[in-house]
Amino acid sequence: MQHPWEMTASEIAASVRTGKLSAVEVAEAHLSRLEQVNPSINAVVQEFPEEALAAARQVDTAIARGEDPGPLCGVPVTIKVNVDQKSHATTNGLRLQENLIAEHDSPVVANIRTAGGVILGRTNTPAFSLRWFTKNNLHGQTLNPRNRGITPGGSSGGASAAVAAGLCAVGHGTDIAGSIRYPAYACGLHGLRPTLGRIPAYNASAADRFIGAQIMAVSGPITRSIADLGLSLAAMAAPDLRDPWYAPVPTGPRDFPKRAALTLSPDGMPVSEAVQKTLLKAAEILKAAGWTVTEVDCAPIRQAAELNSQLWMADTLFGAAEMIGKEAEPDSQFVFQQMLKDTGKVDFETLMKALQSRATLVREWELFLADYPVLICPVSGELPFAQQLDVSSEQAFARVLEAQLTQRGLPVMGMPALSVAMGEIDGIPTGVQLVGPKYREDILLAAGAEIEAAGNRPTVATPDWV
Repeated sequence: MQHPWEMTASEIAASVRTGKLSAVEVAEAHLSRLEQVNPSINAVVQEFPEEALAAARQVDTAIARGEDPGPLCGVPVTIKVNVDQKSHATTNGLRLQENLIAEHDSPVVANIRTAGGVILGRTNTPAFSLRWFTKNNLHGQTLNPRNRGITPGGSSGGASAAVAAGLCAVGHGTDIAGSIRYPAYACGLHGLRPTLGRIPAYNASAADRFIGAQIMAVSGPITRSIADLGLSLAAMAAPDLRDPWYAPVPTGPRDFPKRAALTLSPDGMPVSEAVQKTLLKAAEILKAAGWTVTEVDCAPIRQAAELNSQLWMADTLFGAAEMIGKEAEPDSQFVFQQMLKDTGKVDFETLMKALQSRATLVREWELFLADYPVLICPVSGELPFAQQLDVSSEQAFARVLEAQLTQRGLPVMGMPALSVAMGEIDGIPTGVQLVGPKYREDILLAAGAEIEAAGNRPTVATPDWV
């Protein structure tokens, strides 16, 4: 018999709505799973079981009254520790923010509650959410439940590890340079980076972010099914006037031509044979499902990655460089210095020219995606990295940075991107990235569903060291 913690969000919501399970039963099962598994992987770093059970009872009470609790009816969700959740610390993995208690929910958290989601806990992130690995001096290191020798990804590594281990059905993540897509990839899951402005964002506990984060950072879901991504997106994307970038565009499916582009090596980035085989397999799956797939060069991505670095480092230099020194967390200090070294001079002229070049790149990408509504490309140039590879040497960091070219470049243009799981190669998860036009997450989800239906639906992993 299937445990509630093995069920997808869609299955849970349907079961709770129809009375097959109560929201309290679902929450209790997940809290028990969390108690059993989380100490071995350190994915959830803030727990509040009584608060979660109270939310579950509210869902059951609404159903008993004949009311609809919302699309996430009783679904267990986790929230990343870099967004505000009322009465909990927005640590962002920092000792400096250990006592930064939020007085209000961020829009995405408020939307999850309104949709009937049951928040079980808050998940780990690297210090400053700065890496594709998850470790910090406050909360410690998160392990990948599928393989402790590889990164769970970052910066939403706690979210991905929690979903993969069955601690929750939906993990909230954020993405400015791959922090949703890469953790999903590393933990054998699906992860959606939505269009800029699709999901409202705001942290009342801090000042508004600078321009780089404003135009590149988004929230989004990590799940074990494509259907769950659609369900979560609709819930998270409810309007909130606190975000000036929010766009009230419907999330439902619309017509589109089944045309896809395949780019094995965007802008000449090194791509391993294993990753290329996975890309070709995805292309064949879509062809068999009636799609026309053409192998072509995609629009420029290397320049976009350079702009990402310039915008991100301009923000960090102006707003967080002093904090990085005060936090004195060795890994983030090393990564910050390497990123500065890679980026080069960042001044007013650099920032202005970066914003100018961004407009040109957005235009080129929009025209490309008008011809090919889906681009199939690598999530990373390599299979998921060994734990702590990025801080092992300067050469290793440069290798990681190059492999993450698409992770870094795509946020600059603001279009949606989806990481789709495609099983494992020698015990290491693999997958592909799908990219689509702005506000057309529906196209990516449709293509992702075709790939998943070919036998690529993720399952829950129980760590073999528990």
